[in-house]
Amino acid sequence: MALEFVVCLRKDAAGDLSGDDLQLGRLYELVEKDAGHGMLRIIDESGEDYLYPQSWFDSVALSAAASEQLAKALPHR
Repeated sequence: MALEFVVCLRKDAAGDLSGDDLQLGRLYELVEKDAGHGMLRIIDESGEDYLYPQSWFDSVALSAAASEQLAKALPHR
């Protein structure tokens, strides 16, 4: 299974949602693309996967070599 990543473009608080566990410009591993209601499930700075608004992120294409290196290096893999 190929890894997919998104980059954080914003993290403004919205209702019950907080962007405290996000860093602008950082790549995050995408766990689930369409988690419903315009949300993405990503692994954030806490190391856990959580739902965040899709509008806070943009997808990032990595080369096969980079994706393979990250798959080996990520602690939860």
